[in-house]
Amino acid sequence: MDSAFLPVKYFNSDLRMSDLHTNLTLPSDPTNVAKVELFVHEVALRYQLSPDVHGNILVSLTEAVTNAILHGNHADCNKNVSISLRRQKDALSIRVSDEGPGFDPNYVPDPTCPELLEKCGGRGIFLMRHLSDECNFMRGGSTVEMRFKL
Repeated sequence: MDSAFLPVKYFNSDLRMSDLHTNLTLPSDPTNVAKVELFVHEVALRYQLSPDVHGNILVSLTEAVTNAILHGNHADCNKNVSISLRRQKDALSIRVSDEGPGFDPNYVPDPTCPELLEKCGGRGIFLMRHLSDECNFMRGGSTVEMRFKL
């Protein structure tokens, strides 16, 4: 691990950075969402991401981690959220997993419906689906995998 790249002490979590695979585990404390920005910034530097891809990953991953902490793990600091990033030939694949019971993403209301436009919240999955090139839910909804073409 290149400790100058992403210091483990900053994250206080399990982090292993390599050219092809990176893991990050965060306790389900809502303040840990702020650590996603540095993580994505370092990934953007490492893989020389365009500003558009960098921004799309930042918003999508922030939404996924927020959902995992708040909805999946109910902000229980005894539970963790795991982020796994894999470099593929032409894309980055990012998985976010929580320790919650999951959910059915097909039953999440469409935030573009007129009656929901002024409602606060409820746009995370919509953003993840529209900003990533692929977005799939697994393990009964407790894991989301997003792919971003390079």
